[in-house]
Amino acid sequence: MENAALIYPMFAMVVLTCIVLAALFRARVRSVAAGQVSGSYYKTYRGGEEPDASAQLSRHFANIFEAPTLFYVVCLAAIIVNQTAWPMHLLAWAYVLLRAVHAYIHTGRNKLRPRIFVYFVSWIVLILMWVYVVVSVLLSV
Repeated sequence: MENAALIYPMFAMVVLTCIVLAALFRARVRSVAAGQVSGSYYKTYRGGEEPDASAQLSRHFANIFEAPTLFYVVCLAAIIVNQTAWPMHLLAWAYVLLRAVHAYIHTGRNKLRPRIFVYFVSWIVLILMWVYVVVSVLLSV
């Protein structure tokens, strides 16, 4: 596979991030329109309490900038050191799929057990990606 093909799972993560952002924006607009919170609340996040629906999306939006940053870095590292064989692509797409499932659970019914399980498995996949890149580099030296 071509090195640059890892751009596709990275782009999929960007799309997922944009989907969560759009859902967050929509939830905030709805909460203001429904009178659940004042629009000025979102200026400083004071003077009220954010409704659960938008708070849940807000937390997930922050979460999608935490561990996934390591995903972007490992993909870029794999491209730079030319370690982008099929196992790396498989792991990258598995990570994106797991993060999409995590987003679905976290921003939906938010069932804790499946959410934690999927999150944990996504971390295992992320660690495997890093191990794959590091070991591949060590073996090619």
